[in-house]
Amino acid sequence: MAYDPRMGYDPDRTLSDGDVHDLKPAGWWGDDGTLFREFTFDSYPAGVDFAVRVAALAEQQGHHPDIHIFYKRVRLNYFTHDAGGITGADIAGAQAVNDLADLAAKPLDGAES
Repeated sequence: MAYDPRMGYDPDRTLSDGDVHDLKPAGWWGDDGTLFREFTFDSYPAGVDFAVRVAALAEQQGHHPDIHIFYKRVRLNYFTHDAGGITGADIAGAQAVNDLADLAAKPLDGAES
């Protein structure tokens, strides 16, 4: 990935703790060079469905989080192995997951719930 002037950072450069604090999307936290977020669902199948959607998104982006499924919870960990820490690619992936989670919370057929 190249520098993205819209985002204000180079997606390949390891970010400082301060950068991670300033750039991390809502609901995410950084610790020991890894970006984390946990999502809770009403059922196990709903969590698995979300994990599958995250996997498809990661394939499109070419950047993959670790996905952990714990019954009704899904935990995602972003870490750029080649860089040895959190990079802009992790921040972008986390934001895309947040966008996906917002969409997943709405009915897929557009019907009101």
